[in-house]
Amino acid sequence: MAVTNDHTVKAFDEDLNRLRGLISEMGGRAEQALLQAMNALNNGDLDLAAQVVRDDKKIDALEAEVEQLTVQTIALRAPMADDLREMIAALKIVSVVERIGDYAKNIAKRVALMDQTRSIEAIPVLMSMSSIVAELVHDALDSFAARDAELAVRVTVRDKNVDDFYNSIFRTLVTFMMENPKYISESAHLLFVAKNLERMGDHATNIAEMVYYVVTGERMEERERGETPEGAASAEQEQG
Repeated sequence: MAVTNDHTVKAFDEDLNRLRGLISEMGGRAEQALLQAMNALNNGDLDLAAQVVRDDKKIDALEAEVEQLTVQTIALRAPMADDLREMIAALKIVSVVERIGDYAKNIAKRVALMDQTRSIEAIPVLMSMSSIVAELVHDALDSFAARDAELAVRVTVRDKNVDDFYNSIFRTLVTFMMENPKYISESAHLLFVAKNLERMGDHATNIAEMVYYVVTGERMEERERGETPEGAASAEQEQG
């Protein structure tokens, strides 16, 4: 009986390590997609933008693999308590990571629609915002791999910086559109990019909150959010 139990524990550990590896790979691809999409936007690189759109299929395939492995592991190993929490969290996390990949793909699709003269000065600010978002995504997934509740908390705190970036960019672009009507279309595309980045930051905090629950068994306290600028809600509804 002891030999059987040892075998079962070893098999579960192997499944869990494989699961964590797949989620890490998926997260790395989503983070790379974000950085590549923003570089494509910054440089007007249509080839790189098209590559981001194509590579999103790999993220989708990894999500399906993780879901299959998780369901199979739960069915065969019947994990309990902490292990079961991690299995359930893995299912939720891969769904969130897939959405982050989709937002990167959405940004990449905007590149071909924009004026290649890059006449608006908001793009450098968006690049700075995307760097923060990429760090949050990276750290959120690191917190899952390391089961690090403290790192998860730091991710949620830092997301306010992303909200503040978005609010600033929103106000700047709305003012720019009012003063320069010929740039309304390009400015609108950049607003959508900013909103996608802001949503990615929210998803990183969602991952961090799930990690905190997995590690501690408790819900994280609600975080402080940046103030939403007037008109931003309606802009988000138009994007959706």
